[in-house]
Amino acid sequence: MPPPQQTVTYSLAVQNLPGMLTRVTEVIDRHEAVIVGSERTDAQRHVIIRAISVEVADDAGAAALGADLQDLDGVEVLGISDDVTEAHLGGKIELHNRRPVETAHDLSLVYTPGVAKICRAIAADPVEAYRLTIKSNAVAVVTDGSAVLGLGDIGPLASLPVMEGKAMLLKSFGDVDAYPLLVDEQDPDTFVDTVVRVASGFGGINLEDISAPRCFEIEGKLRRRLDIPVFHDDQHGTAVVALAALVNAARVVDKDLADLRVVVQGIGAAGVAIANLLAAAGVTDLVGVDRDGIIEPKRKQGMDPIRRRLAKQSNPRGLRGDQGVALDGADVFIGVSGPESLPLENVARMARDPIVFAMANPVPELHPDLAEGHVAVMATGRSDFPNQINNVLCFPGIFRGLLDAAATKVTDRMKIAAAEAIAGIVGDDLAADHVVPSPFDRTVAPAVAGAVADVARAEGHVRPGSRGSLEEEAAAAAHSAARRALS
Repeated sequence: MPPPQQTVTYSLAVQNLPGMLTRVTEVIDRHEAVIVGSERTDAQRHVIIRAISVEVADDAGAAALGADLQDLDGVEVLGISDDVTEAHLGGKIELHNRRPVETAHDLSLVYTPGVAKICRAIAADPVEAYRLTIKSNAVAVVTDGSAVLGLGDIGPLASLPVMEGKAMLLKSFGDVDAYPLLVDEQDPDTFVDTVVRVASGFGGINLEDISAPRCFEIEGKLRRRLDIPVFHDDQHGTAVVALAALVNAARVVDKDLADLRVVVQGIGAAGVAIANLLAAAGVTDLVGVDRDGIIEPKRKQGMDPIRRRLAKQSNPRGLRGDQGVALDGADVFIGVSGPESLPLENVARMARDPIVFAMANPVPELHPDLAEGHVAVMATGRSDFPNQINNVLCFPGIFRGLLDAAATKVTDRMKIAAAEAIAGIVGDDLAADHVVPSPFDRTVAPAVAGAVADVARAEGHVRPGSRGSLEEEAAAAAHSAARRALS
């Protein structure tokens, strides 16, 4: 996603002389910044203190403007602040008590001696933790900081603002209590051991910003060792929303999902997950492409275990060659790769009414302005164009549903149900520029949660005796009672 316009506030000491404010605004205009506020905050005999807020494109622009203001005769820059930094001061999340602790009686209930009763209950039956503790609504957002946004391997501590943001979104959209866990460890086995040792207090694990191919190994081992859902959002969240968009895009161009020829470019975490989920959803003709060309069994260059597995499971027509060969007659291009890597001449080789999801950020594989007139349905990962493939449409609802059902794992059927729920929100408003709902549509997360919880219960992947399974049993009992009454 492109960086947002920042609002930067410069605190300036300006000589109290005619024309000085005009000189300041002229400097701001030269930098093509936009003044959004100006306030006189103090004054002395010869100096006026003024706070001027301007919109700038990025940090470099803010610094350059500050330097030029400092060089202006009669002006001193006293301080610079910006709204992005202000939004993070002190961190973005905090804990709140659900019960007051104001009297001795309150203390005796929530702590000693009353809490001993609850400890004994959980010791006798660990499932009681889902009913009597935060575990039933708690998710750990776990990272090693090795693949943070577009910043790369910046380490776990520098990733904390992103993990806080993830926790905020889980709470805001799914009412899930999430907390960042930063694991300063690059060895997959040690990383897995660390997470397993601290997982007991959580009802789910959200892996985040872990580099490929390590992320595949880590997720697989955690799933085998833990009895709570493990969900790597960079893989499966992206795949779920891409599937939702493709379901609706296929409807726009009047093609069946199962008949689509799909090319996935970029065989990293997201690309592999997209390929696997599309196959699970019924897409049979899928071809993977990376910088070395089509993924196929006889290819020698750039092959690893992940690519070799994909080669066996895809490319049913046995294609060999480059991107252009893969796109001959293809209905869909899904890019999770690099900027400006889809030329229009290869789009022209696609089938009628081509669908292009160019999801590289901040610069997509094909810019929507260039695609206009050449593509029937266009989607990107950016918020400044229609059809944004945004994971926030998925993960809050996914975890809400998993926790509501006290699920023990995440399955492909649950992910497909989530995608279908997201696609269904669009409804009668379906159009080429509206194949997914807005990330701020508050009906999405409940719909996804309900669909995921229903599948978890139907598949039997819920903890016996937990609130989720008890709710299912109660619903079944009520249904049976109603049928008996009617008969």
